[in-house]
Amino acid sequence: MNVTRAEALDLFRRMSLIRRFEERAEEAYGRGKVGGFLHLYIGEEAIAVGAMAGLKPDDDVVTHYRDHGYILARGIDPKRVMAELYGKATGLSKGKGGSMHMADVKRHLWGGYAIVGGHIPLATGLALANQYQGVPRVVACFFGEGATNIGTFFTSLNMASIWKLPLVAIVENNHYGMGTAVERASAVSEVHLKACAFNIPSARIDGNDVLAVRDTVHEMVEKARAGEGPQLIEAMTYRFRGHSMGDPQRYRTKEEVEAAKVHDPIVLWRRSVLENGLATDADLQKILDEIEVEVDAAVQIAETSPEPEPSELYTDVLVSE
Repeated sequence: MNVTRAEALDLFRRMSLIRRFEERAEEAYGRGKVGGFLHLYIGEEAIAVGAMAGLKPDDDVVTHYRDHGYILARGIDPKRVMAELYGKATGLSKGKGGSMHMADVKRHLWGGYAIVGGHIPLATGLALANQYQGVPRVVACFFGEGATNIGTFFTSLNMASIWKLPLVAIVENNHYGMGTAVERASAVSEVHLKACAFNIPSARIDGNDVLAVRDTVHEMVEKARAGEGPQLIEAMTYRFRGHSMGDPQRYRTKEEVEAAKVHDPIVLWRRSVLENGLATDADLQKILDEIEVEVDAAVQIAETSPEPEPSELYTDVLVSE
């Protein structure tokens, strides 16, 4: 494989951290500790981790509301992320954003957005700003396949293509837009084909293969950086939990979900790492043990941190030069 031992272990660590973090977030929500909505990333970890490995640290990232995975894959402290879910002052957005609205300016993470497709024009505008200012940064914009039926998707990609903007659109196709199967909602079920309407190169890849994601994202990002214009990737995956914590999941059977777990990205990567002699079971278990301690600490900080002061309602509302 085109990966070193250190890289292989890092990919395993990041995917496993996201999985365990999300499981603990699920538990916290069930205990009434997390307010608002909670959209879990369980099953889709290879996309966030692979994509971040294919980007440069100062490339811009704009995400949809299922955003915890990207945040953690970018290397942000889980304590700050969990505290944000709890709505605490130590959170990434000072407890004011919650699950769907996380951002970190220093890491060029420009937020999760709650409106389906509403962030695609923002990513396009950010790419225009980078181009206009001569900044060699690419914008990676993540969204689900359901967003490809929204008008902002078409308008944004059309403008990005006309102006050859440094934008890489990454569609996470987990087969369901909330509770509606993609075949019932889109006349074009292979949504990467929609890119041809704007003369945008596209690819459909296995989103459960972390190396395939990493290598494809890197290739397309560098093309966009070189002035070849926007690119689009459709990464095929599957979410093992509901759309959100309130989803009764009547639109699919338990048998379907269990069958999809054969393609669990973490199980697949663990197997590849072991078969290629990049690590031992003991190496990987040590990583999992360390993650358990790390996530325990994140929950502890979230439980004990203070609530935001009421005066925080008036901060971070307006940015002035």
